[in-house]
Amino acid sequence: MNSHIVENNIRHVTDIAKEKGISAIILTDGYNIHYLSGYKGHTGCMLFFGDRRCILTDSRYTEQVTIEAPDYECIDIGIEGYSKTIAGLLSEAMPVEGFNASNKLLIGFENKDISYTQFKAFEDQFKKVYGEFFKMVHLDNEISNLRMVKTSEEIEKIAMAESIGDKAFEHILGYIKVGMTEKDIALELEYTMKKLGAEGLSFDTIAASGPNSSLPHAVPSDRQIQEGDFLTMDFGCIYQGYCSDMTRTIYIGYKPSNKQQEIYDIVLRAQQEAMKYIRPGVKGSEVDAVARDIITAAGYGEYFGHGLGHSVGLYIHEEPRCSRKCDTVLEAGMTMTVEPGIYLPGEFGVRIEDLVVVTPEGYKNLTSSDKNLICKI
Repeated sequence: MNSHIVENNIRHVTDIAKEKGISAIILTDGYNIHYLSGYKGHTGCMLFFGDRRCILTDSRYTEQVTIEAPDYECIDIGIEGYSKTIAGLLSEAMPVEGFNASNKLLIGFENKDISYTQFKAFEDQFKKVYGEFFKMVHLDNEISNLRMVKTSEEIEKIAMAESIGDKAFEHILGYIKVGMTEKDIALELEYTMKKLGAEGLSFDTIAASGPNSSLPHAVPSDRQIQEGDFLTMDFGCIYQGYCSDMTRTIYIGYKPSNKQQEIYDIVLRAQQEAMKYIRPGVKGSEVDAVARDIITAAGYGEYFGHGLGHSVGLYIHEEPRCSRKCDTVLEAGMTMTVEPGIYLPGEFGVRIEDLVVVTPEGYKNLTSSDKNLICKI
């Protein structure tokens, strides 16, 4: 990772610490550690205190840390473990004599990515050193929010990952045949993305046919696709650490029923109109409302239960969201999925998803695959 980017990220963390009066910050979210340092191991902790910035891990990853995160001090936890090692480092730099009941040592931690067991281990070790003269201060989304606006370099990687998905979709259209199972299709998508240069999958691939397509997060099964099915495929890959995400629903056969065509057209219109509304200065909830209002007006509001979309980056589901609950204002450089759906239990479902990046003028669609209903004979 570029040293300038690392230093800029570190400065943001330092600013958060100053704002909260925190003397030390412990980070446990592997994606945040990757973002701040370049280390991709997802095993370890990051520690900021004084002028020191450290990545603590075990011997399996120490060499990887020195290669991927040369701007950080690498510390092997050995047999001591994370909590005891960190308590020792802090006690040397900030001895208990410097604190009292009215001036406690404030230690920041990520409350959304730590188990209760790990939290208690830290708390117990700090209590042994500082008694009651310390306080654990939770960081809500402060660190993760640094990742909301992507750099041009990040956007290029996300776009490349999405282009691999587009090519995989083009391939799968020529591969699908009646009688294949959902598992067959999912595995072929995954194989193709990796063959095209993906280093991994963004999430478990979804291939859901017929009545299974009414399940938004269906798990590919041994069900054989049949003529008359809708087939929903939701898939993505990782390219140089960054994720992609796209969904297409196709029809198996010559011509869908009137109801199938109606539902597809509603979802497509909702998606297209919502994308037109994306631009800096609007709230995620406002974009969600555009699609939701169209689906509701058509009489299917109760069958669209999830949010319209989410950001994509190092992790597949990042902030902000396009949902009824998210009032974050969109900014240029944010990436958003736009994925409305209608799901009729026991019948079928339709979801169409593109990945866009917010630009100063509006948005740019990173997904190029056709969205008109494809009939696969």
